Amino acid sequence: MPRPRKRPAGAAGPEKKGQSEKRTKFENSGEASAKVANSSPQKTSVFKNCGRNLSNYWLMKSEPESRLDKGIDVKFSIEDLKAQPMQTACWDGVRNYQARNFLRAMKLEEEAFFYHSNCKEPGIVGLMKIVKEAYPDHTQFEKNSPHYDPSSKEDNPKWSMVDVQFIRMMKRFISLAELKTYHQSHKATGGPLKDMALFTRQRLSVQPLTQEEFDFILSLEEKEPS
Repeated sequence: MPRPRKRPAGAAGPEKKGQSEKRTKFENSGEASAKVANSSPQKTSVFKNCGRNLSNYWLMKSEPESRLDKGIDVKFSIEDLKAQPMQTACWDGVRNYQARNFLRAMKLEEEAFFYHSNCKEPGIVGLMKIVKEAYPDHTQFEKNSPHYDPSSKEDNPKWSMVDVQFIRMMKRFISLAELKTYHQSHKATGGPLKDMALFTRQRLSVQPLTQEEFDFILSLEEKEPS
């Protein structure tokens, strides 16, 4: 498995069109997250903490534009994923405990939206699937990596990653601004995106989606942008 220089987007506040969210080097875990550092990777505990039903769908953020961190370009776009051997790459660099637990909850063949973040126009650009379930993230042990964690031990690693494989590009780009319009409307009407984690848990780079959310977003491909 090649080790492309990639990293999912880190922690941040809400994104805005024209002024995308500012990222820190790692996803900030915070005191509350630290309490679940060694929590079970089972889906039941993961989703209980998030107050959501079990999920087989995901949204995963990554930065499509060049940004140096410790001299290393952390850019990784969907085009970079397509260019990898077998269009497959490891999803490394997650440094938030809840996001890590979501990675550990993923199962083979589950699908995820590839979301371009920390860029001029954030949004959903394509689909990928999980082709290897969670295993230790090698970057936590690499001293020259932006994601090095000296507190993590090889016999008890803190951080995990999965392997993902490109499925296809979206038929059209689904922007954050468009999703936000639906989210705000659905909060009033009880629509599918009323509780979407992209707006209720903005800081997470790995987020669960319900079947209803996933299907609704796919349906937007056939519609003109709102």
